[in-house]
Order: sequence, then structure tokens, then C-alpha cells
Amino acid sequence: MSLKDIVAPFSVWKRAFEKPYTNRKPLDTRPGAPRYRGFHINAVDTCIGCGTCEEICQNEAIDLVPVKETRHGDSGLRPKIDYGRCCWCALCVDICPTGSLGMSNEYIWIDDDPEVFRFIPGYDEKSWNHAELGYRRAEGYDLLEGQRVGMPMLSFEESRKSFVEMVQGFSAEQAKAEADRCIACGICVATCPAHMKVPEYIKAIRDDNMAEGLKIVYNANPLPASCGRVCSHSCEYVCAVKHKGEALSIRWLKRYIIDQIYLGDYQKILDEGEPDNGKRVAVIGSGPGGLSAAYYLRLLGYQVTVYDANERAGGMLRYGIPEYRLPYDQVDKDIEYIRSLGVDIRQNTRIGADVDFEVVYRDHDALFFSTGLTDPYGLDIAGEDLPGVLSGLGMLDDVTEGRKPDLGASVVVVGGGNVAMDAARTSRRYNAEVTILYRRREEDMPADDEEIHEAQGEGCLLITQAIPLRIEKGDTTRLKLFWGRAEMVSDGPGRRPKPVLIEGSEEVIACDTVIPAIGQAADYSFLPEETAARLTFKRGYVEVNEFHQTAEEKIFAGGDIANPKRDAISAIANGHSAAKGIDIYLRLLQKERATF
Repeated sequence: MSLKDIVAPFSVWKRAFEKPYTNRKPLDTRPGAPRYRGFHINAVDTCIGCGTCEEICQNEAIDLVPVKETRHGDSGLRPKIDYGRCCWCALCVDICPTGSLGMSNEYIWIDDDPEVFRFIPGYDEKSWNHAELGYRRAEGYDLLEGQRVGMPMLSFEESRKSFVEMVQGFSAEQAKAEADRCIACGICVATCPAHMKVPEYIKAIRDDNMAEGLKIVYNANPLPASCGRVCSHSCEYVCAVKHKGEALSIRWLKRYIIDQIYLGDYQKILDEGEPDNGKRVAVIGSGPGGLSAAYYLRLLGYQVTVYDANERAGGMLRYGIPEYRLPYDQVDKDIEYIRSLGVDIRQNTRIGADVDFEVVYRDHDALFFSTGLTDPYGLDIAGEDLPGVLSGLGMLDDVTEGRKPDLGASVVVVGGGNVAMDAARTSRRYNAEVTILYRRREEDMPADDEEIHEAQGEGCLLITQAIPLRIEKGDTTRLKLFWGRAEMVSDGPGRRPKPVLIEGSEEVIACDTVIPAIGQAADYSFLPEETAARLTFKRGYVEVNEFHQTAEEKIFAGGDIANPKRDAISAIANGHSAAKGIDIYLRLLQKERATF
């Protein structure tokens, strides 16, 4: 043993007279570091209840529980933390799409009741709820991919030369990469009018199981080839990953599944439904609402006859949407499968002209009509009856039927909806110079954002806050459209401002064609007066219950004539609900008759 070893223990004694390092009040004087991972906080008004925190937690320390009424894009759920399980790893904070979840730098919580350590951050009152210090996800640190996989598309220069489909569709590699961005929160399911099981069919893409994807899609949507191209995709507006960048391409992923499967293989994959039950149902109108009702009724075992006035089925899917957005062979793909199940679709059959409504009513056990909005609104200005003034729907109908519209060299389209954009873009494909007039601001336009962007990209000039005044014969062109500028004036709290003409602001556009596309109304002329009198109408819509049953219990209605949303997916959802309603109605009726 060395001398150093002997002396060393005695050297410690010199420390006995120094000031101790002991912290006498650690609860008061030892705050957590500025980025310490302490107790959780949550901005409950920013949180959307998507459940990514619950999904990523390795210790099952987080449960989503209901705390509020559901609002648009919000599940109404909030994370509840169990500190008996939590390890403070902060993965929940790192993955939160909205950035609402964080951790305070407080770390001391004393209580003799173990149940209090299961709490809802931001909802249960805690002293650290508004703590500014603590752990937050670092700027630029992302566990979720915020950028969409790019969709292959024709250039604007190429697209305006023909009616070839502009959107080219995902490859397998692209679809899987985009599907990998999905966090399976399910908020999209609640928002979709048809409540399609979006996370499930996206998982099928990740698993490369297209047959399973087809089954999932058809559970709620029998027109997926069409919807995968022109759905209004309200699901994407509430997509949780949108808070990190761009929403998931839900519509294009649905299209991808359908594009991979040959129509001839559908019957090998999909359920053909129940055997015939001997009951007959008539459907008037072969648009998305009518076709949806026919499909689900057929699966339930009903004999279904669809009556339609047009030469080909599809309604506005075929006659109101140009082929560069929705190729006719894709509409046919959806329709032919429905027809293959035994649905009888009778074209060129106008109710009230070719066949009497009362005959159809009498010969069927129930009736569903979804005839759409087919009567275009006029501009209600002088000169709109002049040659060269064409309705937007009329022009699109001509194109569908192969008739080249007489547009001339210059066109003015009046309106801001999808029909207006389609009319404008179709006119460009006939080499016309196109101006779009819309009476409100661009942000007020009801058309899809992509339609507005693509119309402008293809060379259409957009003039907003422009009110048409009158149309006159032209000097060097066929027509002259006079219009005035509008100022936006408040119309009261909660209402969008209205356009008011600025006196003395009149301008004129020389053009060959004016195309009004400001909306349409329903045509109920096929209904006999006594039948119409038994139905209830409000502001032009047929009033129906939750199963789309009208005041006349045997008659059901849906689509644009009963639903102000006026889009294909809502009409499809209406048709599905009506099929359930008809089935319930006829089963109850049969039970009542059996009782007597």
C-alpha cells in the first residue's frame, strides 16, 4: 500500500467545512430545462383528433376520447394520457400533424390518487396548460411526408389541343409512395358524403391487393371509375396530413385501384348480391343518383328498371363533363358492370312522353327519381335570345353527341362554377379565344380550384367582379357583351359580400359567342299534376326524409333535385340511402300485409 492510499481518506475532511451542494427546496428551485419533456399540453382548438399520437405510442399510453361536438375536419376526440404508461419519449409530439401537442417543462405532480394521472391535456385544467417552455417539435423536423407525389399530366399547351384525358394517372410506384403518406385517421370517412372507407382501400394499395381495394370501394360507391376522376373530393379538404403540407391524393388513389382491374374480372371479385325477391323498383334518371340506387337495389334482390331520356346512360357524368376530364369509356366501365348484374337500363325513354308516369308507378312496388338539374338559368338581360348565345350545358351536350358547336373565334363564358370552366376549356379546344366573366371574387367561385387553375393555364382570361348588362349584335363580330364592374358590399354577419354594380363602369367585349353558365333548375314536367301535388317542394328541391322517401311513401328521390350539394358523390350517397329506404319500406309493407 502506498502513502497516497493511506493519506487519501483524510483529504476528504477538508470538504466538511465547505458550503454544501444540497438543494433544500428542490420543488421550488429546480425548474426543468427550457426544452425539458415534462407534462403534456395540447391546443384543443388546433387539435383535430386524428389519432396519430395514439397510433405511434409504443406503450399504449394514449387513448382518443370524445370531448366535444364534431366539426368539419375534426373527429371531436382528444388524446388522454396515462402517466402510468408514458415514458416521455415525445414521439406523439413529433408526429402530430397540426403541431397542437407539446410538453411543458414542468415535471413535478404529487397526488395520492393514481387515477388523476390519466388526464386530457388542454381540456383538464392544469397549471401548465399554457406553458411556453418545454418540448415542441423542432422546425423542419417531420415524421410525416408533407409533399404529394406528383401526378403525371399533359402540359397546358398539349391539353388544349385535344380532348385526350389531361390527368394521366399514377404508376404502381407512385401510388404506393402516395399511399404511404396516409396516417389512417379516418376523418376523411366522416367527411365523405358516401362514407367511403378511405384508409382501408389505401391500405390495399400499400399491400398491392387491388381485388380487396375494389371490394372496399364498391361497398359505398358503384361509380368509382368516374368518381376517381371528377369527385369533388371533400375528403381531401379535411385530410390530416394537409396540416403538414399537401392533402393526400385520395381521389387519384381510388382511380388507381379501378384502373388496375379489367372490367371482365369484376364479377370474379365482387359480391353479386342476394337472389331475386320478386319485387320491382323503377328508377327515373341514369345519372349518379339513379345508377347508385339501381346498383344497391339489385344487390338486395330487386328487379330494377332504369328509364332515361338520353341516348346513353350516365346523366351529367356523360353529358355535362368533357372527355378530357372524364373519358366516356370510364363512364361506360361503371355502367356496364351495373348492367351486367341484371339492371335493365332503357335509353331514349322519356317519362311522360314515351311512357306514362302512372304506368311506371302502377307496375312497380317503389319508384326512385333522380333527374338532375337540366334547365339552364338565363342571364335575364336584353339580347340573350340573339343567335350566338348558347347555354353551357347545351354546348357540352353537343360535344358529347359529336356535334361541333358553332363558336366562332371568340367566346365569353358567364359564370364561376364547374360547368362554366368546362364550357370555357372546351371552347379553347375549338381554338376560340375565351374570356370568363364572374360577378364575385375569385375566392368566391364555386368551381373546383384545379378547374379554375387549369382554365387559366389553358389560356382563358378570367375577369372577376363583372356583371353582364346586355347583349347586342356586333359590328365586326357576331355579338357585343356589355358589362359593368362590381364592388363587393357587406351583406351582414356570416354572409358573403354581394356584388353591386359601380355606376359608370360599363365596358364592352366584342365576341362571336356568349355562353351563360350560371346554374340550372330541375324539370318536373314529367310528373302528373296530381302526383306533384302529393309531393312537398321547398325552393325547388323535393323534400325527403333520411332515407330519401318523399311525402308520397312509394316515391323516393335524390341527387341534385333533393340535395343542395349538387355533386356526383352526394348523389351516389343519396342513391345508396334510398336503396336502403326502399328495402325497409317494402319489407315493412310486406310484413303489414302478412299480418292482415
